[in-house]
Amino acid sequence: MYAQLRETASELAGVLWREHTVYRERGGGVVIRGEHVERWISLAPTGGKDRALLRAGRLLDGGTTAPARTEVVVDLTAPVSELAAVCRRMLAEVAAAAEPPAAGPSRAGRPGKVRKGKGGGSGPSRAGRPEKARKSRHTGAGSWVVLVLVGIAVAAWAYTVFGGPGY
Repeated sequence: MYAQLRETASELAGVLWREHTVYRERGGGVVIRGEHVERWISLAPTGGKDRALLRAGRLLDGGTTAPARTEVVVDLTAPVSELAAVCRRMLAEVAAAAEPPAAGPSRAGRPGKVRKGKGGGSGPSRAGRPEKARKSRHTGAGSWVVLVLVGIAVAAWAYTVFGGPGY
């Protein structure tokens, strides 16, 4: 079974990605890694003849693999082009799950106001890794009102204690 999985995985890797690594995993399956797209696909035996469990997921920073986002049982006797179509659909699902949700309400509850990272976008950077968002520490209008009122109260107290009219 491993020979069939390895052969199918090698053909599939050639169709999907120019740059790839194919290796055997501990459970007897085969993994195809696409480092440049930060995704992986694995083919594992299911116990049935000519059938395999096809799983897809992301590669994390440092090269470790994230758990599979999607999986399906496929027939290994199907043409490689059909298997590649299934893999592309699964990889699209993995990519969609890795993207942050569309611009919605921010923490302040104001719709459409999105904090942007260093690159000017709120989504992943070119390499697919999320950028660190800068923390905005601006003083809000409500805080300014409180500060002005406290200042007025302190000034009124000082005026009455130290320099008020001598009545």
